[in-house]
Amino acid sequence: MNPALIAFLIMFLMIFLLRMPVVAGMFSASIVYFIMTGTSTKMAAQQCMSALFSSYTIIAVPLFIFTANVMNHGKVTNIIFDFASGLVGKVRGGLGHVNVIASLIFAGCSGSAIADAAGLGKMEIDSMRAAGYDDEFSSAITIGSSTLGPIFPPSITLVIYAMLTGTSTGALFLGGMMPALVLSGILMIYVAIVAKRKNYPRGERIAPALFLRQTLTALPALMVTVIMLAGIYTGVFTPTEAGAIAGLYALIISIFVYRMLDWQTLKTILTDTVKGVGSVSIMVGAAYPINYIVTSERIAANVAEWFMHFTDNPYVFLLIVNLLFLALGCIVESNVIMMVFVPILLPVVQALGIDLVHFGVMVTFNIMIGLITPPFGMLLFVTSGVSGIPLKTIIKGIWPMLLALLAVLVILTYVPDCILCMPRLFLGYGG
Repeated sequence: MNPALIAFLIMFLMIFLLRMPVVAGMFSASIVYFIMTGTSTKMAAQQCMSALFSSYTIIAVPLFIFTANVMNHGKVTNIIFDFASGLVGKVRGGLGHVNVIASLIFAGCSGSAIADAAGLGKMEIDSMRAAGYDDEFSSAITIGSSTLGPIFPPSITLVIYAMLTGTSTGALFLGGMMPALVLSGILMIYVAIVAKRKNYPRGERIAPALFLRQTLTALPALMVTVIMLAGIYTGVFTPTEAGAIAGLYALIISIFVYRMLDWQTLKTILTDTVKGVGSVSIMVGAAYPINYIVTSERIAANVAEWFMHFTDNPYVFLLIVNLLFLALGCIVESNVIMMVFVPILLPVVQALGIDLVHFGVMVTFNIMIGLITPPFGMLLFVTSGVSGIPLKTIIKGIWPMLLALLAVLVILTYVPDCILCMPRLFLGYGG
């Protein structure tokens, strides 16, 4: 191993051990490698930028971020919440079930766990507090249901995976549907058990006329997901074009249908979108030099050779990957895991004949577990920030959610048909 690579790996490791700003650390480690090897930074930058600009799929990310911001700031989340409340009816622990259903619906509009927790999260927790639910349970079910965002289509995380691996975005979106529904079912079973044990109040029974009115009011918002998925799977437009159409449609209904968007709010939406896009973009930009070095030094190929000597059993490999990513998720930002480590493992996945859609959804689900894992899970901090619940209270109540997600992860890992059934049914997928 050459000294430049050793220096790069040491610096890369120190990023996480010293809790440095990840992007600055990634750029610094790459620059040190380029200087020590005498690589032209201009040439490396040109190759990285060329690879970035040739990725049409990545354009979908800012479009989905914009859509999520419009839905949040346009108060469409309130309408989704009211519709979900009417849908549940008079069930014990009703607001817990509403939390899950509303998050599943919003997942079909935003593709982001952070957007779900920041938008619906405060409303859900405030409503549950007012109804007598304790903070531990309220925050835990809010965090658990927020993980549906990047699993149910559309998904920003799956778009990034598609960009990195060349996998069909449409197949990935369909692959995330069944896992999201399975997780929703498990979360609602958990709500029912806790609600009965703690004697939580029942939901309010909604008169049929009022529910019909709520449904008609929510229908334009619910159509965001329908328009996107129908357009993608009928071939009318690509996933990237779907993001643009969804953003425009969300803007139109917020202004002209719900009349909840003024110029000042639109300015805030654009500002928040630019900040979100900037955060993702600089992370992607920092990941490309890392991937350049990984390719130059044949790290991915060497890792593949090591794995093939260690085991040629795909089930053992998937177990190792899950354990590795679960550990990384406790300390490493989710986008870094996706953009740095997935390309390294990709040759092994292909060599072992593991389906890329199966692997992509499994990895995305694994990364979502990292978002709720103490002590550094991002969703813990976001939920604490929007609700005012102390972090220690949230962490105390999050463990059942972690167990539920781990149970689903095991199912997804070793029963690939849970992921592949929808792509096979609707796309004739045979990857």
